[in-house]
Amino acid sequence: MKIQPLKGMRDYLPDEMRLRDYVQGEILKTYRASGFERIATPMLEDMENLDKSDGGDNLNLIFKVLKRGDKLDAALASGSEKELSDMGLRYDLTLPLSRYYAANRANLPAPFKVIQTDRVFRAERPQKGRMREFVQCDIDILGDESVNAEIELIDVTARALLSIGFTDFTVNINDRRMLRGMLGTMGFPADTLDSVCVTFDKLDKVGADGVRAELTEKGFPARAVEALDDFLRAGDFALERVAALCEDRSLGENLQRVLDTVRRLAGDRYAIAYCPSLVRGQGYYTGMVFEVTCAAFSGAVAGGGRYDEMIGKFIGQKVPAVGFSIGFERICGILMDQGFVIPADKQKLALLYRADADFAPVLKKAEALRERYAVTVLMQQKKLGKQLGALEAAGFAAAAFADNEDIKELGQKAE
Repeated sequence: MKIQPLKGMRDYLPDEMRLRDYVQGEILKTYRASGFERIATPMLEDMENLDKSDGGDNLNLIFKVLKRGDKLDAALASGSEKELSDMGLRYDLTLPLSRYYAANRANLPAPFKVIQTDRVFRAERPQKGRMREFVQCDIDILGDESVNAEIELIDVTARALLSIGFTDFTVNINDRRMLRGMLGTMGFPADTLDSVCVTFDKLDKVGADGVRAELTEKGFPARAVEALDDFLRAGDFALERVAALCEDRSLGENLQRVLDTVRRLAGDRYAIAYCPSLVRGQGYYTGMVFEVTCAAFSGAVAGGGRYDEMIGKFIGQKVPAVGFSIGFERICGILMDQGFVIPADKQKLALLYRADADFAPVLKKAEALRERYAVTVLMQQKKLGKQLGALEAAGFAAAAFADNEDIKELGQKAE
């Protein structure tokens, strides 16, 4: 029998779980205080839903579940690979939320402000920062088409990050409709814009030369590639300039309103910036998209956007929707690497009792001590000095004894 978890999945030690519980608790506290309500959905979804979800590259990373019994035999006999699976593990929480809303909308408030914190699964190639099983912390607003929904999500997410000690971060924002409008004006055919956006999204990594080379390699019109290259090399990525290249001027006005409003809310606690190359990978985003980056760390620690067409796939009518997801695993990893100490966490105390002790009074004493300490009840070992040394190494601040009133400090001063 193998004792190690599967590749891309992890066991968590007690110290890690304490941190994870604290981070999730602080995030949930902020979400709930802002009027969002938590739901839960199954880990498994119908394969038809997953296949039609416009999840971008994630559609290639679905863990599929084989059919069972006679259905599997029939699928094998058909020779069709697609017939082998009828369900799969969810790769994010947006598709399940959309299905949930479609099924339960008659019993839900409008707008619906919702929390999801749960595990998702992707058949990634395991590496640092990329796991096959991980937790997402999402908030979404369904049923509000105004930009107030974007503003509120940014505000709540930023406050959640601040509550767990993150500072000096920037909320980057763009509107995919504005980007597509600009690219269309430059001469890229409408049915190729998704591919162009994927390349444009690499600007920060490959530079203008890399973007031009990839677009040329893909065979896009030389005139359009030249126009985009001129735009990039001019170095003027101001919102006003991009908005001027779009027929729908209201897109730029709405984006400016979000930027201005969030700046007023942020004060000097965090920054917000227009990022014209921000696309995000999921194909279901239809409007504004956002990511949170920190100068001290590479990559994003949160991201999201508007997906007004996803729910309509289930019910045949458009329902405005926008969501923001905190990168829970990435944040926990950063805090662990920094040696983060949970604020106001009670010191750990071991209450030691002898083997022949009456256990009920021991537990009553532990209950009284818990007003000041996080108390663990343990049987006293014959070699007390060795036991106390092990407790100190495990992070205990003190030890108490069931048969007397002594409290022995371990390493650091007990309260």
